[in-house]
Amino acid sequence: MSIDAPPRQVEEGVVAAARVVDGHKTYGSGDTEVRALDGVTVDFGEGRFTAIMGPSGSGKSTLMHCAAGLDNLTAGSAFIGDTELGGLSERNLTLLRRDRVGFVFQAFNLLPTLTAIENMNLPLTLAGRSADPEWLNEVVTSIGIGDRLDHRPNELSGGQQQRVAIARALISRPSIVFADEPTGNLDSATGGEVLDFLRDAVNKLGQTLVLVTHDAAAAARADRVLFLGDGRIVDELDRPDADAIFDRIRELGG
Repeated sequence: MSIDAPPRQVEEGVVAAARVVDGHKTYGSGDTEVRALDGVTVDFGEGRFTAIMGPSGSGKSTLMHCAAGLDNLTAGSAFIGDTELGGLSERNLTLLRRDRVGFVFQAFNLLPTLTAIENMNLPLTLAGRSADPEWLNEVVTSIGIGDRLDHRPNELSGGQQQRVAIARALISRPSIVFADEPTGNLDSATGGEVLDFLRDAVNKLGQTLVLVTHDAAAAARADRVLFLGDGRIVDELDRPDADAIFDRIRELGG
């Protein structure tokens, strides 16, 4: 295997919405120790779409969870903006995730008794706040389900439910959105539509997005693709197409 140049990991001249500095994460100890992250330093630039790829067990989901404050690093530092997550109390970390971080997962996680618009507004409702009407209209227009806002999840298709979940992640205008295999429960056509919307959220709404995926076609929509192996960033590509991603995965033994 040959790599043209070592991965930059940190983008020069780009303001980081989130970053990890010399991040280590281990589980267990002694003979059962698993090193999920092994000295990762990376930033996620504002207004950029970054995809993270790697084989099962490479550390890609662990990196996302630690960068987003869903899990703690064993050593090293994680930041949202200039706020170091390791220095926060559990309450303040919860508030930061609620107010500054959006999440989209493979499962839609919509409450079945709430309508689409109520599910979208749920984070703000729990915080005792209301959505900015102009921003709400912009998000609703972008996701393209304005005629389904009064429908409950069981009255929506899978793609529509995931669009509502994405809108819920955007509604509080977070600093960054983390998406973990968001199209895993969707057929390829519907998944493509959802990925196009995520790309539009970056292009049109100025959102910062980090996507964990095993799908080269999904990653090809990103501005930058990071490749993990054995808990380390082993390569990256800028604005690649799916063929370039497939080729690099083969070179890296994926």
